[in-house]
Amino acid sequence: MSYKNLTVEHDGHIAIVTFNRPDKANALNYEHLEEIEDVALSFRDDAETRVVIFAGTGKHFCSGADLTDAGEQYKGPMVLRRRRKRIGERVINAIVDIDQITIAAWHGGALGGGACITTACDFRIGAEGCFMQYPEIDLGVNLQWKSLPLITHLVGPASAKRLVAGGERIHAETLLAWGVLDELVSIEELMPTAERLAIAYVNKPPVVVQMIKRSVNAIMGALDQSIMHMDSDQNMLTASSKDSKEAVQSYIAKTDPTFTGN
Repeated sequence: MSYKNLTVEHDGHIAIVTFNRPDKANALNYEHLEEIEDVALSFRDDAETRVVIFAGTGKHFCSGADLTDAGEQYKGPMVLRRRRKRIGERVINAIVDIDQITIAAWHGGALGGGACITTACDFRIGAEGCFMQYPEIDLGVNLQWKSLPLITHLVGPASAKRLVAGGERIHAETLLAWGVLDELVSIEELMPTAERLAIAYVNKPPVVVQMIKRSVNAIMGALDQSIMHMDSDQNMLTASSKDSKEAVQSYIAKTDPTFTGN
């Protein structure tokens, strides 16, 4: 199947999914998210692929939600808005649930939803200069897409609070020290390193690897659903607050917001 916002290449037992909206820094609009979900689910019945590499074209891996998207898909009655708000959650679940080993080949920024995608992968290879940031807090909304547990599992509670509650931009060397990155390499070595790691897993017995992956994920994520099942509803609430409107207006105007707790 061909896609508008991404490409899929196959090289033996390796698939490479590349986000392809470089003019938008691979920002995620609704259509792009639908395509990522579709390609992630396509590996469910794929017996040949053993490793999936996620990468991005242009300057950044993925800059998160497309703030220029008109958001028509999120309009209409609340009963429908709630379902459509879960598109990001569905994407992250689809990536986490890929049976095959997944690797993020990460250059430039992974912001918001882009950071969520990297943490949904099994491994992350970073290029020098890459960085992570969750800007949701400075827009007056919560982090959703069931991704708070994913970053907390990787870095622990204190560092997760710095990222998600503090909105700090964390750079490559610290990401490596925190365990977000499994390896840090030059930009020239990014894809070759990701492909070498992929080949290492291609050469393992796939059934055993995939069973172990699912078991580890089940152990780590045993309580995730119980605490994150309503994060889209929380987003609908926080996005309607006066503080969120103040945050967005200040972000656009490049002024300092004043928050009241309303």
